[in-house]
Amino acid sequence: MSKVDGFVAWMQSRLTAHGFSVGPVDGINGPVTVAALRAFQTRHGLNASGTGDAQTVAALRASASALTPSEAAKVPDRTIKNGHLVGEPNNHAEWPRQVSVPGVFGKPGEGIITVEVPFAMSLAWDKSIKVRRISCHELVAPSTVRILERTAVLYNEREREAIGISVYGGGFNIRKMRGGQSLSMHSYGIAFDFDPERNQLRWNRGRARLAQDDAVPFWELWEDEGWISLGRERDFDWMHVQAARL
Repeated sequence: MSKVDGFVAWMQSRLTAHGFSVGPVDGINGPVTVAALRAFQTRHGLNASGTGDAQTVAALRASASALTPSEAAKVPDRTIKNGHLVGEPNNHAEWPRQVSVPGVFGKPGEGIITVEVPFAMSLAWDKSIKVRRISCHELVAPSTVRILERTAVLYNEREREAIGISVYGGGFNIRKMRGGQSLSMHSYGIAFDFDPERNQLRWNRGRARLAQDDAVPFWELWEDEGWISLGRERDFDWMHVQAARL
Protein backbone atom coordinates (compact mmCIF):
# COMPACT_ATOMS: atom_id res chain seq x y z
CA MET A 1 0.00 0.00 0.00
CA SER A 2 1.35 3.46 -0.93
CA LYS A 3 2.26 5.84 1.87
CA VAL A 4 -0.05 8.81 2.32
CA ASP A 5 1.87 12.10 2.25
CA GLY A 6 0.32 15.15 3.90
CA PHE A 7 2.13 17.58 1.61
CA VAL A 8 0.91 15.75 -1.49
CA ALA A 9 -2.64 15.81 -0.07
CA TRP A 10 -2.35 19.57 0.39
CA MET A 11 -1.23 20.01 -3.23
CA GLN A 12 -4.03 17.74 -4.45
CA SER A 13 -6.66 19.76 -2.58
CA ARG A 14 -5.33 23.04 -4.00
CA LEU A 15 -5.08 21.67 -7.54
CA THR A 16 -8.65 20.36 -7.40
CA ALA A 17 -9.94 23.63 -5.97
CA HIS A 18 -8.57 25.49 -8.99
CA GLY A 19 -9.87 23.21 -11.70
CA PHE A 20 -7.02 20.71 -12.03
CA SER A 21 -8.76 17.60 -10.75
CA VAL A 22 -6.68 14.78 -9.32
CA GLY A 23 -9.57 12.49 -8.38
CA PRO A 24 -9.49 11.37 -4.70
CA VAL A 25 -7.41 13.55 -2.38
CA ASP A 26 -5.48 10.57 -1.04
CA GLY A 27 -1.96 11.91 -0.47
CA ILE A 28 -0.50 9.53 -3.05
CA ASN A 29 1.69 11.11 -5.70
CA GLY A 30 0.43 9.09 -8.66
CA PRO A 31 0.41 9.83 -12.39
CA VAL A 32 -2.86 11.78 -12.27
CA THR A 33 -1.49 14.12 -9.60
CA VAL A 34 1.74 14.60 -11.57
CA ALA A 35 -0.24 15.38 -14.72
CA ALA A 36 -2.39 17.90 -12.86
CA LEU A 37 0.70 19.56 -11.42
CA ARG A 38 2.27 19.87 -14.86
CA ALA A 39 -0.91 21.37 -16.26
CA PHE A 40 -1.07 23.86 -13.39
CA GLN A 41 2.61 24.76 -13.83
CA THR A 42 2.18 25.26 -17.57
CA ARG A 43 -0.85 27.49 -17.00
CA HIS A 44 1.18 29.65 -14.58
CA GLY A 45 4.32 29.84 -16.70
CA LEU A 46 6.36 27.61 -14.38
CA ASN A 47 8.75 24.78 -15.13
CA ALA A 48 6.44 21.82 -15.84
CA SER A 49 8.37 19.43 -13.63
CA GLY A 50 5.37 17.74 -12.05
CA THR A 51 6.92 18.25 -8.61
CA GLY A 52 6.00 20.52 -5.72
CA ASP A 53 8.94 22.89 -5.90
CA ALA A 54 9.00 26.19 -4.04
CA GLN A 55 7.70 28.20 -7.02
CA THR A 56 4.78 25.82 -7.50
CA VAL A 57 3.88 25.92 -3.80
CA ALA A 58 3.89 29.72 -3.92
CA ALA A 59 1.65 29.70 -7.01
CA LEU A 60 -0.77 27.19 -5.48
CA ARG A 61 -1.03 29.24 -2.32
CA ALA A 62 -1.36 32.57 -4.13
CA SER A 63 -4.16 31.18 -6.26
CA ALA A 64 -5.98 29.80 -3.23
CA SER A 65 -5.61 32.81 -0.97
CA ALA A 66 -7.87 35.84 -0.78
CA LEU A 67 -5.17 38.02 0.73
CA THR A 68 -4.68 41.33 -0.99
CA PRO A 69 -1.16 41.94 -2.39
CA SER A 70 -0.31 44.25 0.51
CA GLU A 71 -1.53 41.69 3.03
CA ALA A 72 0.26 38.83 1.33
CA ALA A 73 3.53 40.77 1.45
CA LYS A 74 3.33 40.72 5.25
CA VAL A 75 2.96 36.94 5.50
CA PRO A 76 6.19 34.94 5.91
CA ASP A 77 7.31 32.92 2.88
CA ARG A 78 6.33 29.27 2.63
CA THR A 79 9.02 26.71 1.85
CA ILE A 80 9.38 22.95 1.66
CA LYS A 81 11.40 21.09 4.28
CA ASN A 82 11.67 17.32 4.56
CA GLY A 83 8.84 16.95 2.07
CA HIS A 84 6.34 19.06 3.99
CA LEU A 85 4.94 22.56 3.59
CA VAL A 86 6.29 24.77 6.34
CA GLY A 87 6.41 28.43 7.24
CA GLU A 88 7.70 30.63 10.05
CA PRO A 89 6.44 29.89 12.66
CA ASN A 90 6.03 26.34 11.35
CA ASN A 91 4.95 22.87 12.36
CA HIS A 92 5.53 22.24 16.06
CA ALA A 93 6.01 25.98 16.59
CA GLU A 94 6.23 27.17 20.18
CA TRP A 95 4.07 30.23 20.51
CA PRO A 96 4.68 32.63 23.41
CA ARG A 97 3.02 32.25 26.79
CA GLN A 98 -0.04 34.41 27.38
CA VAL A 99 1.90 36.83 29.59
CA SER A 100 4.33 37.49 26.70
CA VAL A 101 1.74 37.92 23.97
CA PRO A 102 1.84 41.78 23.83
CA GLY A 103 5.61 41.71 23.34
CA VAL A 104 5.28 39.36 20.39
CA PHE A 105 2.04 40.45 18.71
CA GLY A 106 1.93 44.12 19.68
CA LYS A 107 -1.05 46.11 20.88
CA PRO A 108 -4.59 44.75 20.50
CA GLY A 109 -5.70 45.29 16.93
CA GLU A 110 -2.22 45.67 15.47
CA GLY A 111 -1.16 43.49 12.53
CA ILE A 112 -4.67 42.20 11.81
CA ILE A 113 -5.29 40.90 8.29
CA THR A 114 -7.96 38.74 6.66
CA VAL A 115 -7.50 35.29 5.16
CA GLU A 116 -9.73 33.04 3.09
CA VAL A 117 -11.44 30.03 4.63
CA PRO A 118 -11.30 26.98 2.31
CA PHE A 119 -14.84 25.93 3.27
CA ALA A 120 -17.99 27.85 4.17
CA MET A 121 -18.68 28.40 7.86
CA SER A 122 -21.90 29.64 9.45
CA LEU A 123 -21.87 32.44 11.99
CA ALA A 124 -22.76 30.97 15.37
CA TRP A 125 -25.17 33.82 16.18
CA ASP A 126 -26.84 33.84 12.75
CA LYS A 127 -26.40 30.60 10.86
CA SER A 128 -27.97 32.09 7.73
CA ILE A 129 -24.78 34.11 7.26
CA LYS A 130 -21.88 32.25 5.66
CA VAL A 131 -18.27 33.16 6.37
CA ARG A 132 -15.47 32.74 3.83
CA ARG A 133 -12.98 35.24 5.26
CA ILE A 134 -11.78 35.62 8.84
CA SER A 135 -9.48 38.09 10.59
CA CYS A 136 -6.34 37.19 12.52
CA HIS A 137 -2.85 38.49 13.29
CA GLU A 138 -0.43 38.44 10.38
CA LEU A 139 2.03 36.27 12.32
CA VAL A 140 -0.49 33.45 12.75
CA ALA A 141 -2.08 33.83 9.29
CA PRO A 142 0.09 31.23 7.48
CA SER A 143 -0.50 28.69 10.22
CA THR A 144 -4.25 29.38 10.29
CA VAL A 145 -4.59 28.96 6.53
CA ARG A 146 -2.51 25.80 6.56
CA ILE A 147 -4.58 24.22 9.36
CA LEU A 148 -7.93 25.07 7.75
CA GLU A 149 -6.76 23.77 4.37
CA ARG A 150 -5.80 20.49 6.01
CA THR A 151 -9.13 20.45 7.85
CA ALA A 152 -10.89 20.65 4.48
CA VAL A 153 -8.92 17.61 3.32
CA LEU A 154 -9.47 15.64 6.52
CA TYR A 155 -13.23 16.22 6.93
CA ASN A 156 -15.92 16.45 4.29
CA GLU A 157 -18.76 19.00 4.49
CA ARG A 158 -21.15 16.66 6.29
CA GLU A 159 -18.53 15.76 8.90
CA ARG A 160 -17.57 19.39 9.50
CA GLU A 161 -21.21 20.27 10.11
CA ALA A 162 -21.82 17.30 12.40
CA ILE A 163 -18.79 18.02 14.56
CA GLY A 164 -19.30 21.79 14.59
CA ILE A 165 -16.12 22.78 12.80
CA SER A 166 -18.17 24.75 10.30
CA VAL A 167 -19.88 26.87 12.98
CA TYR A 168 -17.72 29.96 13.50
CA GLY A 169 -17.90 31.49 16.95
CA GLY A 170 -15.49 34.33 16.29
CA GLY A 171 -11.86 35.31 16.01
CA PHE A 172 -10.40 38.80 16.33
CA ASN A 173 -12.39 40.77 18.91
CA ILE A 174 -10.95 43.27 21.42
CA ARG A 175 -12.51 42.24 24.72
CA LYS A 176 -11.69 40.94 28.17
CA MET A 177 -11.60 37.27 29.06
CA ARG A 178 -14.96 35.98 30.21
CA GLY A 179 -15.12 36.35 33.98
CA GLY A 180 -11.77 38.16 34.19
CA GLN A 181 -10.05 41.51 33.79
CA SER A 182 -7.22 40.52 31.44
CA LEU A 183 -7.60 40.95 27.70
CA SER A 184 -8.70 37.86 25.81
CA MET A 185 -6.33 36.30 23.28
CA HIS A 186 -9.02 37.22 20.74
CA SER A 187 -7.94 40.85 21.23
CA TYR A 188 -4.63 40.06 19.51
CA GLY A 189 -6.17 38.05 16.67
CA ILE A 190 -4.58 34.79 17.81
CA ALA A 191 -7.64 32.80 18.94
CA PHE A 192 -10.72 31.24 17.36
CA ASP A 193 -13.96 29.76 18.70
CA PHE A 194 -16.04 27.02 17.09
CA ASP A 195 -19.67 26.03 17.76
CA PRO A 196 -20.10 27.86 21.12
CA GLU A 197 -23.68 26.69 21.57
CA ARG A 198 -22.61 23.04 21.89
CA ASN A 199 -19.32 23.81 23.65
CA GLN A 200 -20.23 26.27 26.37
CA LEU A 201 -17.56 27.83 28.54
CA ARG A 202 -17.89 25.64 31.65
CA TRP A 203 -18.88 22.42 29.93
CA ASN A 204 -16.40 19.56 30.37
CA ARG A 205 -15.61 16.66 28.07
CA GLY A 206 -18.76 14.89 29.20
CA ARG A 207 -20.98 17.54 27.56
CA ALA A 208 -18.92 19.42 24.95
CA ARG A 209 -19.38 18.28 21.33
CA LEU A 210 -15.80 19.10 20.35
CA ALA A 211 -14.55 16.79 23.10
CA GLN A 212 -15.79 13.72 21.24
CA ASP A 213 -13.43 11.32 19.50
CA ASP A 214 -14.25 12.44 15.96
CA ALA A 215 -12.93 15.94 16.79
CA VAL A 216 -9.52 14.70 17.98
CA PRO A 217 -7.88 14.90 14.50
CA PHE A 218 -9.11 18.49 14.19
CA TRP A 219 -7.43 19.51 17.44
CA GLU A 220 -4.28 17.62 16.49
CA LEU A 221 -3.97 19.76 13.36
CA TRP A 222 -3.82 22.86 15.59
CA GLU A 223 -1.52 21.22 18.12
CA ASP A 224 0.85 20.13 15.37
CA GLU A 225 1.43 23.85 14.77
CA GLY A 226 1.80 24.71 18.44
CA TRP A 227 -1.72 26.03 19.11
CA ILE A 228 -3.45 25.26 22.41
CA SER A 229 -6.95 23.85 22.82
CA LEU A 230 -8.29 24.97 26.19
CA GLY A 231 -10.57 21.96 26.19
CA ARG A 232 -7.75 19.48 25.77
CA GLU A 233 -5.49 21.37 28.17
CA ARG A 234 -7.94 22.29 30.94
CA ASP A 235 -11.22 20.50 30.08
CA PHE A 236 -13.27 23.68 29.75
CA ASP A 237 -14.04 26.16 26.93
CA TRP A 238 -13.90 23.40 24.32
CA MET A 239 -14.85 25.91 21.62
CA HIS A 240 -11.52 27.76 21.94
CA VAL A 241 -8.06 27.43 20.36
CA GLN A 242 -5.21 29.96 20.65
CA ALA A 243 -1.64 30.58 19.50
CA ALA A 244 -0.41 31.20 23.05
CA ARG A 245 0.71 28.80 25.75
CA LEU A 246 -0.89 28.87 29.19
